[in-house]
Amino acid sequence: MNTMALIDAINQKDLSMGVIGLGYVGLPLALSFSDSGFSVLGFDVDEKKIEKLQSGRSYINYIDNDKISKVVSSQHFKPTSNFEELENAGVIIICVPTPIDKNKEPDLQFIETTAEKISGILRKGQLIILESTTYPGCSDMILKPILEKSGLISGTDFYLSYSPERVAPGNKEFDSIKIPKVVGGDGEEALRLSTTLYGEVFDSIVPVSSMASAEATKLTENIFRSVNIALINELKLIFSKMDVDVWEVIEAAKTKPFGFMPFYPGPGLGGHCIPVDPFYLSWRAKELGEVSEFIELSGKINTSMPERVVSAVICGLDNKFEKRVDESKILILGLAYKKNVDDTRESPSFVILKSLEKKGAVVDYFDEYVPVIPKTRDHSDLEGKRSISWDIDLLSTYDAILICADHDNLPYRDIANNAKLVVDTRNVMGRLEIKSANIIKA
Repeated sequence: MNTMALIDAINQKDLSMGVIGLGYVGLPLALSFSDSGFSVLGFDVDEKKIEKLQSGRSYINYIDNDKISKVVSSQHFKPTSNFEELENAGVIIICVPTPIDKNKEPDLQFIETTAEKISGILRKGQLIILESTTYPGCSDMILKPILEKSGLISGTDFYLSYSPERVAPGNKEFDSIKIPKVVGGDGEEALRLSTTLYGEVFDSIVPVSSMASAEATKLTENIFRSVNIALINELKLIFSKMDVDVWEVIEAAKTKPFGFMPFYPGPGLGGHCIPVDPFYLSWRAKELGEVSEFIELSGKINTSMPERVVSAVICGLDNKFEKRVDESKILILGLAYKKNVDDTRESPSFVILKSLEKKGAVVDYFDEYVPVIPKTRDHSDLEGKRSISWDIDLLSTYDAILICADHDNLPYRDIANNAKLVVDTRNVMGRLEIKSANIIKA
């Protein structure tokens, strides 16, 4: 299929699409294309996910079962664990994980494995797009050579592009299709095809000159956040020594109509992007002989925050009750990495929980969004641990209640009235104007 034929097929929605990886990025993307009238094959290696989707059930809390059931029954969306079905797809979009390893270096095994599989079924005229976050040059230096093992050449026989995901899980203010879509292609034809494709679904398209520029755009956005969050986390520590409330300072500072953008402290960074993405660029910078001091310093500050929270709990127990942590029973509220989602990727709550247990505390957690701790890359020893059932009368049996994720469904006033000690890492008590001598901020 030549360029014009593929553009016509896109415009008429007369082609099958494949989305590889049905997680927090891939599933919403597949549903958006399905809603727009495309026939979408959704592939995932996790057969449990496929079985749920085939029966019209969602495994992401902010995606309704009805939405899944509707697109599956309409046959616009077909979940599958059979990779070979993607052979007939005119477009394949890759949405696989790109974690970092223990040395904080890029782990590209999922991209490489996926590319090897695609090269085995690649045919002329297909458009391949990577959405997984990676460093500038990865699509050109890693993905393209693997695909070209097929004997087909990018830009001549098939088309290759990079378009970074920009989802905000659980954030109702930012519908993913309303967030401008950045796209870079391996040549003008690939860029034209990709912008045409995304233009059928997204409200606004932002074409850039290369795949590397698109890759760099994604990293720049999240490094900007990481550096500023690290600054605020550091200010929180400094201001607390001065008996100054950083949350009050931020609220006052953001009234300035220029020159300031509010960022907020917390128990540590979570989610796939901000704790991970900066290290993709710092690793690549080292390869090129450059030192990324801001990036590395922000990473150091942000990764130290969970232990700072643990220290605050220990100090709170000692100051309030003269009680040692190894004599204490502690309840963590919120295991997800942020409010109102079931996403535990890179959640600082795991680090806090394990640190408190290592120090001898008995630690439980409550999170309606995470009733059971799933299998995780770095905390496999916690797999299967269950949330307690909510009972307000139980709160007084704990020596400290630690708020790590400020889910909206929690009765914070009742918590303050029944807990011996509340350690608030999200300022939820302050926002709700709940004041008590048993509340401390961390």
